Amino acid sequence: MSGLPAGAMREATIDVAAIEDNVRHLRRLTGSEVIAVVKADGYGHGAVRSAVAALAGGASRLGVADIGEAIALRRAGIDAPIVAWLHAPGASFAEAASLGIELGISSLDQLLQAAAAASGERPVAVHLKLETGLSRNGIAPADQRIVFAEAARLERIGRVRVIALFSHLSNASAEDDLAALRAFEEGVAVAASLGLAPPLRHLAATHAAIALPETRLGCVRIGIGIYGLSPFDDRSSSDLGLRPAMTLRAAVAAVRRVPAGQGVSYGYDYRADADSTLALVPLGYADGVPRQASGAGPVVIGGRRFTVSGRIAMDQFVVDVGDHPVAVGDEVVLFGDPTLGAPAAGEWGDAAGTINYEIVTRIGRRVPRHEVPA
Repeated sequence: MSGLPAGAMREATIDVAAIEDNVRHLRRLTGSEVIAVVKADGYGHGAVRSAVAALAGGASRLGVADIGEAIALRRAGIDAPIVAWLHAPGASFAEAASLGIELGISSLDQLLQAAAAASGERPVAVHLKLETGLSRNGIAPADQRIVFAEAARLERIGRVRVIALFSHLSNASAEDDLAALRAFEEGVAVAASLGLAPPLRHLAATHAAIALPETRLGCVRIGIGIYGLSPFDDRSSSDLGLRPAMTLRAAVAAVRRVPAGQGVSYGYDYRADADSTLALVPLGYADGVPRQASGAGPVVIGGRRFTVSGRIAMDQFVVDVGDHPVAVGDEVVLFGDPTLGAPAAGEWGDAAGTINYEIVTRIGRRVPRHEVPA
């Protein structure tokens, strides 16, 4: 029988101790201050629980994409520094400023909006983002002098406080990332020439923080790594000393014995090639299980590995277990910690033609999250 709560069909268990340990390990490995990235609801793990665990592991700051995510953390009682770096056109920074949320700034307009949100003697803390080749947001090299000069002026008059200069890397190759590092260093030099000397610089996320020590700069942003997943195609979580924090599992909802040739699920893309037993698993693409992994996604039932048979539907999929004994209520593990016998999230990524980041992040709201007891 499954270890799911009584009456539960599906759940994602979150090992918060793993998150804490992963942060601690990556701090030691990089010798750097860690900004723990908990955007997208903590990559599907739960933003608040992930933030609490990451801070317990020694992270000094939290990173999110947008201000709404940062405000939700503040409302949950988290008072650690938080930086949010992606903003809607014309977004108001007033509430963020009042809550002490640090703002990633990618343009002169954003800088001026941040300064306008300052109140009293409390300047708005900003991280100035440089465009270094990723071609997304960030202050273009041609605009850096004017933005940095204005930031220095605003800092002198107490409207802003420049906490950091930062950028993002492409992870296309070591050569590309080192070229971006050079572009970043050129921007840092321009900023210094105009009177900016922020205490932090951050460029590397998990991939570069591990693989390119030159990019650590004393501060790294760790996202996928704190959740125990590898950003590399050729290195597993265990290779990196990390422990996956999420396990996705369900209870077998129905068992059916079928004759050879029986079609399975929509379109009959799969037919049993012998008399066989089919197990129905109550997870589907509405829960974030990718339909693209139909016929390919791995599961473990009763200690044995099987593959999804036929198409993944909105709420369910089928597994042909042959003559393996399976009963209603038996546990089905889609992914988790491979050292404990579970498939890796990355295997589902491979099956769906995507990456492990997307697999864990897309797990839907219908799947309850439960913390593993410490």
